[in-house]
Amino acid sequence: MRSYIVLGGGGHAKVLMEILRLRGLDVLGYTDPHSSVPIGDSQCLGNDDLVESYSPETILLVNGLGSVGDNRKRKQIFESWKEKGYSFATVIHPSAILSPDVVLGEGVQVMAGVIIQTGTKIGVNSIVNTRATIDHDAKIGHHAHIAPGAILSGNVTVQDGAHLGTGVTVIQGVSIGKNSIVGAGAVVVKDVEENVTVAGVPARRL
Repeated sequence: MRSYIVLGGGGHAKVLMEILRLRGLDVLGYTDPHSSVPIGDSQCLGNDDLVESYSPETILLVNGLGSVGDNRKRKQIFESWKEKGYSFATVIHPSAILSPDVVLGEGVQVMAGVIIQTGTKIGVNSIVNTRATIDHDAKIGHHAHIAPGAILSGNVTVQDGAHLGTGVTVIQGVSIGKNSIVGAGAVVVKDVEENVTVAGVPARRL
């Protein structure tokens, strides 16, 4: 059985370490060049370079960087370690409810209270955050973030790198474009183009 190392020591990393502990998994610690303080039972191991002292066959990485709208740094972390031969753990909180046929890519993180319904597919390195709800046949791309309390109706598409803010509602069949940002509390009733920011009720381009 592989051990786990969490990359990062911020708030999102702290929540992930708690999930790993709830799952009874072996967490070696976390990396953070700016901290040496233990988080729960997890020790700070140093900076990210320390990871290379472990064989890719013996550990799984957990991307501890959260998202505040720009997912490029999370994507960079994921891709750089993949190029070095390391793999990322898919992390699911015990209280999350997932249909048996949901497909999760490598490194997906599903937080507490999440509900994901049948037919949904989620790409690599994406976050479905606390109490978000994703209904049937949704397609979530790579490196996306569905923030806490977001509600996605059936057949919604969220393309690569998109960020849906806290409490967003997306009606059935709508598509959110690549790298776009949907502001907190927005209600999305029509497709959102790539590389734009929308907000409001109904959501409009800023």
